[in-house]
Amino acid sequence: MGTSAGGNIALHAGLRVASWSADEIGPVKIRGMILHHTYLGGEERTESELRLVNDSVLPLAVADFMWQLALPIGADRDHMFCNPIPERNPGLTESLDRIKRLGWRILVTGGDNDPTFDRQVALVNLIRGKGIPTISHFSAGGSHGFDLMDPAKTRIFVDIVKKFISGD
Repeated sequence: MGTSAGGNIALHAGLRVASWSADEIGPVKIRGMILHHTYLGGEERTESELRLVNDSVLPLAVADFMWQLALPIGADRDHMFCNPIPERNPGLTESLDRIKRLGWRILVTGGDNDPTFDRQVALVNLIRGKGIPTISHFSAGGSHGFDLMDPAKTRIFVDIVKKFISGD
């Protein structure tokens, strides 16, 4: 599980671990991933990025600068760590196929008032398209990380995670 950049890290860690043998991860049995407000980007602007270019939580200029700091020198925002689309990440299809065979489930949460919203929805569609059981919960009006700033909304998020973990 991870939130924002942590959601991106959880995604890529999961993709990598899915390619390992059971012996390599020992007695640990992974059953899924929780991607909360996953921080993604790309060169081509999405509708949510353009609509929320001056977002108070995650303005586009700040997001671009953070990607510039985080990505390898010379890489653009279509690098596989930023934009997990099959065209830029040749191993993605195989990793998702392995996740399906392993029987993992995936929970993706966010809000529709988050500049990264369209990319999160695209990720859900990609994962579902591979036949992986995926639950998405996108809150109307929710901004990037909104449910961590309000105790009432945090309780709702925790309940969603509990239901996901218990299989409800």
